[in-house]
Amino acid sequence: MRRPIPLLLVALTVLAAACEKKARTAPAPEAPAGPAAQGTEGPPTDADTLLLGEIGSLTGSEATFGISARNGIELALEEANKAGGVKGKKLAVRVYDSQGRVEEAAQAATRLITHDKVLVILGEAASSNSMAMAEKAQAAGVPMITPTSTNPAVTQKGDYIFRVCFIDSFQGYVMAKFARENLKLSRVAVLEDNKSDYSVGLKDVFARKFSEMGGTIVATESYSKGDTDFRAQLTAIKKTKPEALFVPGYYTDVGIIARQSRELGMTMPLLGGDGWESDKLFELGGDALEGSYFSNLYAVDNPDPILKKFIAKYQKVYGGVPDSVAALAYDAAWLAIDAMKRAPDLSRASIRDAIAATKDFPGVAGVINLDKNRDAVKEAVVLKVENGTTKFVTTVQP
Repeated sequence: MRRPIPLLLVALTVLAAACEKKARTAPAPEAPAGPAAQGTEGPPTDADTLLLGEIGSLTGSEATFGISARNGIELALEEANKAGGVKGKKLAVRVYDSQGRVEEAAQAATRLITHDKVLVILGEAASSNSMAMAEKAQAAGVPMITPTSTNPAVTQKGDYIFRVCFIDSFQGYVMAKFARENLKLSRVAVLEDNKSDYSVGLKDVFARKFSEMGGTIVATESYSKGDTDFRAQLTAIKKTKPEALFVPGYYTDVGIIARQSRELGMTMPLLGGDGWESDKLFELGGDALEGSYFSNLYAVDNPDPILKKFIAKYQKVYGGVPDSVAALAYDAAWLAIDAMKRAPDLSRASIRDAIAATKDFPGVAGVINLDKNRDAVKEAVVLKVENGTTKFVTTVQP
């Protein structure tokens, strides 16, 4: 029987003085086990504080996602508080660590709703976790905004669920189009994580669109999150002689897959989605990733002045270049703040309506317009791995 794992709770009260905080370089410390963990929430809020909630993978295999999201949200709230807050009140955020686990994400959402009584929930990065959270948020009538969960099913959970990123049906189309039109590929194999809603959803769209455009999917193999040996699947794929390998997984798996594919003599480029983006990708994959491509939510070398201003602020506070999760989490937080300012009152229902009415919101990762399904309509970029970093290649409009 699996031993219960208590939620790890990180209390982050972001007030005006928080601008003096130094960059975090490691995940939040683990809370003590058992009932004592419930007492580690930090200072309570008061009547002059508006509390938001955040859930992210601060520990575990996808910790860079949670840490980046936390940083982006903190930065947004610090800026908003410096500018006077919302309706004369300061903003704060309470953060829970999902550990990258669906059950932890769901429990954290319940606690934010029932115990902390937050006005809005921000998160998660992974689609599977966001769907579990969305069920809780929708049932309780609490607005939720995910920064980077691209599976279409997330916002289908109900009318209180929103996202500031594009969805897999667009991202899958982007990479299929790029593979056919830019790379002139005809034969592509797929290696998916069959336990990830994100990976399966992206694979389905890519395979369908690539085939519709005249290409052929020559092989489809799968693995499960946590696997570390992909040689059997890669060997089977190699026999089909693909021109490229589409791997719609997260950086934790992609780096290892890249290395093992090269060890087997596979020289074709790897293709993927926004789950690739992390500095850890290059640590795991090294030179094996050279010449590969993936779609993403934004490009650091985009000359947009709004983005450049954000990057400069982020670097000053956290000492590193923000990834797309940080940028989209920052946008999600500011979109919530903007909606709270526009709402006639601070009830959850009024905030939900204001979020739904968002049009032409100037996000750092692109202008955000929410459609009738509460999904962001925005462009995607394709990046190439080159010399141990990423290089902007092209933009694909929705």
